[in-house]
Amino acid sequence: MESNRTLTAVILSLIILVGYQYLFTPRRAENTGQQLQQKTVQTANVPPPANLTTNSAAANGKPAPPAAVPVSGNAPSPKPATTGRDITVETSLYTAVFSENGGVVKSFKLKKYKETLKPDSLPVELIHTKDILEQPLNFAWGSNAITSVPLFKADRLHLYTADGGTNTLVMTAHLPSGLEITRTLRFSDKSYLINLEVKVQNNTNTALQGSPQLQLINSPFATGSAKTSFLFNGPAVYLGNSLHEVKAKTLRKKGAKLFNGKLSWAAYEGTYFICGILPRVEDANTVRLSLTGKDLVTTTVSGSLGVIPAGGSHTYSYGIYFGPKRLSTMKAVGANLSKAVNFGWFDIIAKPTLYFLNFLNHYIHNYGIAIILVTVFFKLILWPISHKGLKSMKTMQKIQPKMAKLKEKHKDNKEKLNQEMILLYKTYKVNPLGGCLPMIVQIPVFFALYRVLLQTIELRHAPFMLWINDLSAPDRLQIGINIPYLHGIPVLTLLMGASMFLQQKMTPTSADPTQAKVMLFLPVVFTFMFLNFASGLVLYWFVNNLLAIGQQYYINKSIE
Repeated sequence: MESNRTLTAVILSLIILVGYQYLFTPRRAENTGQQLQQKTVQTANVPPPANLTTNSAAANGKPAPPAAVPVSGNAPSPKPATTGRDITVETSLYTAVFSENGGVVKSFKLKKYKETLKPDSLPVELIHTKDILEQPLNFAWGSNAITSVPLFKADRLHLYTADGGTNTLVMTAHLPSGLEITRTLRFSDKSYLINLEVKVQNNTNTALQGSPQLQLINSPFATGSAKTSFLFNGPAVYLGNSLHEVKAKTLRKKGAKLFNGKLSWAAYEGTYFICGILPRVEDANTVRLSLTGKDLVTTTVSGSLGVIPAGGSHTYSYGIYFGPKRLSTMKAVGANLSKAVNFGWFDIIAKPTLYFLNFLNHYIHNYGIAIILVTVFFKLILWPISHKGLKSMKTMQKIQPKMAKLKEKHKDNKEKLNQEMILLYKTYKVNPLGGCLPMIVQIPVFFALYRVLLQTIELRHAPFMLWINDLSAPDRLQIGINIPYLHGIPVLTLLMGASMFLQQKMTPTSADPTQAKVMLFLPVVFTFMFLNFASGLVLYWFVNNLLAIGQQYYINKSIE
């Protein structure tokens, strides 16, 4: 009975572990976004009223104000400008290249993060598109989609910001429609946040009507890190205190998605990096997400429809964040940007765990040792529960002969058998479900650590010791020979499998040889599963196994 329950619990845990990426990845956006799409009116594309004269003015016989003329996008330019110059912006955190063609950003390289661990590796590049029309931060003011690239003139071509200072870049474009667009970007040396103000000046003799549109265009980031294909990568929107993550395959199957309401930010997320727009006015924003080709995602943030009188102007303000998904850094930015670090259902455990890891690393300067200490910490917290469960399993093993005799004696009377079994459990003070409880309690803790160790940027390229130089990548010891599929020896993973095997041998089981063989086969299955897991996660599991072996040894000695 007990062995069946234990076997079932282990197999269920295995199924949960394998299917986790499918069961627990965020899916709300696929439904929520569809509902919003049905309810939302995309104000940026709705034709404006032909006449803004009010009924009351007409009734009173008063002169009506001039009708506002709708403006379509930037300008009817069939081809992007090609005469614009590049502007280089450098701070202690990044090197960015902006273009006078559209004022877009052509390159954004993060100085503190490398693509790979190779000595000659280049900094992480967040922009992987070449066409001007497919690069981030194009702005338009009008009623149609962004289809052109105006030519801006910059007040300087090189900006170097250091020693905690700030710097400003001003770019101005004159459009055939009579609009003058002035983009003012403010850079801070110690921050990834860029402040963008766009002033739209109406130099015509007529009031103009339209809405502001700022655009992100992104393809997946290439970071040279561990395989995390099942973690979310794609466009995300934080709207009305809710996070909506939309998979690229959803856009491919169902088309563009619209979100409308109080917008904190819209962004494109990778596992470790993010490009985002943070409108300074959260109300009445519309976000349109669309997909071009295989993986090119366009995120358009549109403000509310408005009128700029003849000779008048309006200024729109945004925050631009191109940088790491580091929780502390994003919290400092505000605007709920830290919500992009999303651990799913286990967020309540995962985020304190991340803070604890960072706290330990601050003093010991080694995330591998920090993982070991966190594992010990959780083991101590769960010690009473796991101890009670393991003790119950050992006692159950001890009374197996008595249980077998009762089954044989009362094989034709189930009611009597149940009564005798209950009496036997009371006599030996054992709970038949006690062995399953520790496993059930530890599952949320495991999955919380699982998410933390796989998707936090702190562990990306973080060394431990010896051959383990990246806790976010699979464990491989290079021996100078290219081993097919593995490309090295997974030493830590093999040690983890061996420790799990030893733990299984020490754990009380039934006398059923078939079940015993199945249980002993599980460490082999887990070893293969863990081959491509982050070495930080393997380290946690290995240390946890060693602690469990010590605990089981103590229990086995105390109950003989």
